[in-house]
Amino acid sequence: MGFIDASDLLNVSSPGLAYIVLGGFVVAFSMVSLLVKEKLFINEVVLGTVVGIIMGPHVAGIFDPRSWGNSTQTVTLEVMRIVLATGLFAIGVELPGPYMAQHFKGLIVMVVPTMAIGWVIVAGLLRALFVDLNFVSCLAIAACLTPTDPIISAAIVDGDIFMLGTGGRFAVKHVPLNLRQILSAESAANDGLAYPFLSVSIYLTVESSRRVAIGEWFIVGWLYEVVLGVVLGAILGRTFAWLMRISLRKGFIDRQSYVAQYLAMAFFTIGIASTIGSDDLLAAFAAGNAISWDGHFNTQTEDEIFVSVIDLVLNCACFVYIGAWLPFDAFDSPELGITPWRLVVLFIAILALRRIPSVLLLYKWIPEIKTWREALFSGHFGPMGVGAVFISTLALTELPEPHNPPESQQELLAATLQPIVSFVVLGSIIIHGLSIPFFSFGRTLSRTLSMNTDASTLIVDPSNKIPYPGAGVYPEVVERGPMSETGPSNDRTVNFAVAE
Repeated sequence: MGFIDASDLLNVSSPGLAYIVLGGFVVAFSMVSLLVKEKLFINEVVLGTVVGIIMGPHVAGIFDPRSWGNSTQTVTLEVMRIVLATGLFAIGVELPGPYMAQHFKGLIVMVVPTMAIGWVIVAGLLRALFVDLNFVSCLAIAACLTPTDPIISAAIVDGDIFMLGTGGRFAVKHVPLNLRQILSAESAANDGLAYPFLSVSIYLTVESSRRVAIGEWFIVGWLYEVVLGVVLGAILGRTFAWLMRISLRKGFIDRQSYVAQYLAMAFFTIGIASTIGSDDLLAAFAAGNAISWDGHFNTQTEDEIFVSVIDLVLNCACFVYIGAWLPFDAFDSPELGITPWRLVVLFIAILALRRIPSVLLLYKWIPEIKTWREALFSGHFGPMGVGAVFISTLALTELPEPHNPPESQQELLAATLQPIVSFVVLGSIIIHGLSIPFFSFGRTLSRTLSMNTDASTLIVDPSNKIPYPGAGVYPEVVERGPMSETGPSNDRTVNFAVAE
């Protein structure tokens, strides 16, 4: 009887390793999720990305999405699409029914001029740092970095308006509800509106006639993609809500199946929208919001955690994927004009200039933002993540495969697009993902220093400089006069430790 070679039994494959990494992270994160999210204020966005980097091709070499050949772009695009669609659908559902109508003015100001100003500013920064790219190519890259990422936003600032948020306790305590709602709605709307910003850049790049490019942009980029996407999503959402009410009233559906429609409807909407070539992200958001207009769907699903579980799993898997997908070797490509110092300068400039100036300038026309401090927070809080990866991957489908070295401006754009975008995404995950832990640590340190300062302040007897027994801790020194049977007299407050 021969021995069986153990190697014959092993079936090591890329999908198997991917399942191990993704499933293992979700299991490990779930075991300590309460500690990590509510004590350390670190969410699955940061941890998932770190795990992806460690398991990816540049460290452990276990999980490498870019080794899948021609299918890599397709897989990346669809993974991001699914995560974005479910997140945007959830934002639409969880926002109060009349929210979009009641807050239309503030939302329009937050989305349109803020995006447009940031788009042009980022393009200008790119043109200054990467001189081989023309301004139109810079506009295309800037379009990927313009929208606020709804997934990172939901993971950080959403509290009681979102069951899926992991900002949770900290966000509820320190970020006003009106601010959390407008940031969530803005992140959902401007992710879908990134399509026109990208399409005008792509049309200007690939079309020889500028007039033809602008015409196609207006007809296709705005009317067919954006307007049709919103109308389609709203119609699907209202139709779905009407059918579900009838089905529930007649007893045709159980509660579990009702809740499952939450996920199924998101997939159904993006399937139809992407098939006809419309804006699937805006369609998903519009469908979710249309479903919640009368509040019936929210009432039926408010006690269910199924959606939160699915969303957590998708988010974990998505950011592990992004961590492994990041092209670290492309961050130093001098032949393309890409060097680490240029990327670092670009990222710092984007943090400072992409949103903060425009929000500070416009916040008086945004009723939901009350003070300049809230405007500063809203301007800072513009993370770039899943949406940027999705838009950049989508852009590559419209561009030619680049030669080495690139032979045209189109090929140069195709070669530099994702290295630049992915570096900014990595920086945003670190800075925005760790904003709350840093802020919490700063508050804790401030309280500790304050307590230590207070602890050195005592009530002393001016005759012998000895503290009175049981005097306690006060924010300033109190000098007391001679003790009497009824207690100290002639007290005087001073601002130094021992009265002279």
